[in-house]
Amino acid sequence: MATQNTIPEEKPNRTIIIVVAVVAAVLIGGFFYLLLRGTLGGPQTVRLENSVRPGSPDWDKYSKLIALDEPEADEAKRALGDLIMTLRTTVRNFTGKTIVGLEMRATVVDHDGKPVKERTLVIIPGRRDELAPNKTMQVGINVEGMSDNDDRANIKMEVTGFQLR
Repeated sequence: MATQNTIPEEKPNRTIIIVVAVVAAVLIGGFFYLLLRGTLGGPQTVRLENSVRPGSPDWDKYSKLIALDEPEADEAKRALGDLIMTLRTTVRNFTGKTIVGLEMRATVVDHDGKPVKERTLVIIPGRRDELAPNKTMQVGINVEGMSDNDDRANIKMEVTGFQLR
């Protein structure tokens, strides 16, 4: 009698393959979500070091000489489902000195005047060159992470610190 030599087939363990694929997809998706949101480093406080701030004698003297036009805003929906608003204004330097450091805050407020979202950014140095006396500069600040349900009643832009030369 002839005997058949058969090699037993290993059946694939589908459960393990599916679990590994799902875990890999979640990890990769989470990585890209964090990357696109820009929150890998966590919230960062942007400050202009050694600048004139509210409360100092130079603030009262010079802050009223750094004029801002009425801000305007554009709004766009991102693929992540949130809204991004770009707040823009013109900064005018009437101080008689060159502005070598400028820190500004852009705020979206609700009907009660409470901040919905805000962002502080160092404009000079970094994003722009110095602002000479009697010159103007266009400034735009992106405020991200709002939803359609947020009460966005108004916008504000203000100087929070400066350095003069």
